[in-house]
Amino acid sequence: MGHVDHQRLNRLLGVPELAWVLDRARRRMERGEALEGTVTLPSATAGERDAVARLLGRQPRVARGLSVPLGEIDVLLRRAGIHGGGLAGAVTTLTGPVSVRADAASAEALAWAQAFAPLEAAIAGRTELAGRTELADWLVRVRSTGLVKRLAGGSPAAGAELLVGLSRLLEALPVERPQSLAAFAAGVLGRAHALDDGAPLGTLALGAVRALAGIAPPEPGESLSEARREAWAAVGVLCDELSSAVLTLGLPSDGIASGGLLAAARATGEPVWLTLRQLVRTPPAWQEVERVLIVENPSVVAIAADSLGPGCPPLVCTGGQPRAATMVLLRSLSAAGARLQHHGDFDWPGLRIGNLLHRRLPVEPWQFGADAYREAATTHGHTAKLVGAPVVASWDPALTEAMAAIGRQVEEELVAQDLVESLQGLGHRR
Repeated sequence: MGHVDHQRLNRLLGVPELAWVLDRARRRMERGEALEGTVTLPSATAGERDAVARLLGRQPRVARGLSVPLGEIDVLLRRAGIHGGGLAGAVTTLTGPVSVRADAASAEALAWAQAFAPLEAAIAGRTELAGRTELADWLVRVRSTGLVKRLAGGSPAAGAELLVGLSRLLEALPVERPQSLAAFAAGVLGRAHALDDGAPLGTLALGAVRALAGIAPPEPGESLSEARREAWAAVGVLCDELSSAVLTLGLPSDGIASGGLLAAARATGEPVWLTLRQLVRTPPAWQEVERVLIVENPSVVAIAADSLGPGCPPLVCTGGQPRAATMVLLRSLSAAGARLQHHGDFDWPGLRIGNLLHRRLPVEPWQFGADAYREAATTHGHTAKLVGAPVVASWDPALTEAMAAIGRQVEEELVAQDLVESLQGLGHRR
């Protein structure tokens, strides 16, 4: 850089009135441009005009605008022995080191590419993961949306730490023996709360777990907490495993572990609740399960138990929006070959629940279409009016049209007796 006369440099170029010259020169340096040509100030103060005149050894100009030739300043600084590095060196001395933006951007891009390397290696290193399009699509989304960068506060080093942790998780999933989220996090990451809801790694991991399990993210109106529990449960990790439960009746199972509870309840015709913990830690083994009927309201299960007892065919109750336990149970029944059929309230929330089930599972409607609604609305002519925005039933758009035209809701409890009567003869034989 050569000799620098700091006193003369500060007196000549480091005054506040010439800060705009330094600023414009610095911007050019950051863009990788040469310090040539002129910089201009359309409306200059008298002090700024005087400072430029002293710098260049000229008489102050009367005109408001100023034009300063950068090349002249560079030559002046070198010849006068004020700064051996010329104008570029003076800018650095007076305002601090200058990074060329293109070089900085390239360095940052390289740092982020290196940060993602462990995660890519973790996926590629496992043959059962390498061919999963869901994981590949998820990785593309994570990279393209800048999610990791936001969670890491823009720091490639912090991002690399997150992605190393995420790669460890993928290598450990699914777990061989079901365990709590805190225990899993402590064992893999050394921090029990590293995967808590809202934690940066917890946010990243949830997306990876959904991709690994093939479960779609929740849509508007779905419970975020239950969707989170469902996703983690699909890989054997339990979040708040006792608060999520599902009401059942007549499910056929073996007599082992949770299946023993179901077998005893089925023999007596009594409804039984299953927790997420039971469904994941000691899952029932299904026996001869051909058809499972899904209802929305617990009162329907109670009526079925009263009317049919041990002869009731398998029923599962969502209790409104399905909880994680409900989805885990239904997925396991579907995997065992059960045909899933659904009924719910004839109102807009009931149709939202139906859409969720049809979107996430191979579900068929059970007396839950346009014709069934018209018959129910005619039979029960004094029900409450429909309120809220209409919802299109994905399995039967004509149902939405019929409900909008008639304008009345029909709660499932009103048709419960008809539903139960249709179950006569469908249950198991003792």
